[in-house]
Amino acid sequence: MLHHIGKRCAAIAGVSLAATALAVNTGIAAGDLPKLAYEKFTLPNGLRVILSVDKSAPVVSTFVHYHVGSKNERPDRTGFAHFFEHLMFEGTANIQRHTLDKLVQSAGGNLNAFTSNDETGYQINLPSNQLKLALWIESERMMHARVEEIGVETQRGVVKEERKNRYDNTPYGSLLANIFANVAKGTPYEWTPIGEAQYIDQAGIEEFRDFYKKYYVPNNAVLAIVGDIDLAKTKQWVMEYFSDIPRGADIERPKVTLQTGQGERTVDVREPHTPLPALVYAYPGAQKGDPDAYALEILSTVLASGQSSRLYKDMVDEKRLAVGAQSLVFDMESAGVIGFFAVAHPTTTMDALGEEFDRQIELVKENGVTEKEFQKARNQIETQFAGRFNEPLDKAMALASYETYFNNPELVNTEIDKYMAVTREDLQRVARKYFAKENRVIIQYYPGAQGG
Repeated sequence: MLHHIGKRCAAIAGVSLAATALAVNTGIAAGDLPKLAYEKFTLPNGLRVILSVDKSAPVVSTFVHYHVGSKNERPDRTGFAHFFEHLMFEGTANIQRHTLDKLVQSAGGNLNAFTSNDETGYQINLPSNQLKLALWIESERMMHARVEEIGVETQRGVVKEERKNRYDNTPYGSLLANIFANVAKGTPYEWTPIGEAQYIDQAGIEEFRDFYKKYYVPNNAVLAIVGDIDLAKTKQWVMEYFSDIPRGADIERPKVTLQTGQGERTVDVREPHTPLPALVYAYPGAQKGDPDAYALEILSTVLASGQSSRLYKDMVDEKRLAVGAQSLVFDMESAGVIGFFAVAHPTTTMDALGEEFDRQIELVKENGVTEKEFQKARNQIETQFAGRFNEPLDKAMALASYETYFNNPELVNTEIDKYMAVTREDLQRVARKYFAKENRVIIQYYPGAQGG
């Protein structure tokens, strides 16, 4: 799926009510977009490598995509994948602690990383004549990362502070944790990547080392390099830096099935930093790559993506029931979650929000969407596809993601056709299929100890 919509390649954090920009254009297909050329090869140790030349500027981006996220954790050790995102910046056997970022910055570049339910990604952007620096750093992190007490203790504090600032003390910061804890209950998607702080405290150094040895291996990674590169030289350098890294054991992937038909559930959340009551309707959705996932994404765009969407116009502009409304779409590797979120206007009630959610959902089940709404939503998706490859890093992330999940980087050129194959009838069909009351979780946020 289009990896930068919704959660796609970012650690789960708070919810933004920013509007989605609209653009009007005509229907497009894969053949209408610039084709991204690339070369793919696999090292004997299992590392998959994708190279793509982009001469638009003298820069290069590397992206290492590890196929490990929060769903690979034990229920009593949540937060490990995200913790390792931090730990991998501590240094290596040959890179002094706390100097890794300085090496990149002094060479005129920058670096970052993220964790999600399914993945952990590391990105480096540099002038193209510094490509070997990026390859050396990533090969060092893959083979010689420092998993030591001093680094673990340092990052324990950093991660706990991040959780406190971004989740525990942020309005609606627990929203996604509550959604996944209920919709994905009993599965490895039940917890979010930030994890629970006490589990990081309880874990011993050998547990961290075992996690690193199991998941940070070449056969569990994809390396994508995009920019002003020479293909032959780059391929040679990749082999020099990565071919000696030993292959790890094959990794068994968790199998996930979200429970349905359990009956509607309501969860009340009362937190002192909640400024206004808010309502969430959440349902099990479709997993990444499922044809229904494309239809659900377009439907969610019609209903609650941007200030011209149905729910926003109805609940915010016309009836003044809410100060914001948006859709929540998460297509993970093995499951999906879809929902709607509205923050109440100070003059309205939770019941009024729920009644309007119900009315709008039943309307789309009964009548579908209009041709105008359908075309506008398609235009939004098309515009995002047409503009998503402005930077080498965007290309590298897309290529690596498609290779990791589908063994098919060519989707970077063809996935738009899967969206364009969705019909208006499909939108009504998936609304009836997925927006069922017996599958629904209702989450009600109240300020402080206020009652319902």
